[in-house]
Amino acid sequence: MTSCNSTSGDTASVRIDKEQIKKEIQARENQFAKIYNTGEVKKIGYYADDAVTYYQNMAPISSKMERYDFLMSDLGSNSNKISFTTTEVFPSNDGMQVLEIGYYTVVDSTNTAINTGNYMSLFEKRDGQYVCLRDMSASDMPLD
Repeated sequence: MTSCNSTSGDTASVRIDKEQIKKEIQARENQFAKIYNTGEVKKIGYYADDAVTYYQNMAPISSKMERYDFLMSDLGSNSNKISFTTTEVFPSNDGMQVLEIGYYTVVDSTNTAINTGNYMSLFEKRDGQYVCLRDMSASDMPLD
C-alpha cells in the first residue's frame, strides 16, 4: 500500500525560490546591458543558439549572425546606453524555464531617456545558467 503513496520522482516537491530566480534573471539582464553598452556584442552570451527574437516592424531574428548584425546596426556610432529592469518572473514548476516581464530604458550621453518600453523573455536553464530562448519588446514612446 505504501508504494501507491511514493513521492520518488515527484517533481511537484521541487521548491522554487521565485525571488532567487528573479535575481538570477536580473543579473543576466545586467550582464547583457553591460556588454552591449561596451559595443562588444559578440561577448553577450545571453541568447541560446536556437533563440528567436521578435522586434517591431521586422521579421523574427533566428540566427546568431542575424542577431549580431541587428545589434551592431542598432549600436552604430552612438553613445546611448541601455538598461533592463526585471519586474516579474513566472518560473515553471521545476524552475527550468522562466518567463520574464521587464522594462527597458535607453538614455543618451546626457542621461536623457530617448526610448523606453516593455519586454518579455523566455529563459531556459542550460548547463546551470539561464539563456534566452524567445524575446520580444515594444516601445512605449509615442510615434513622431
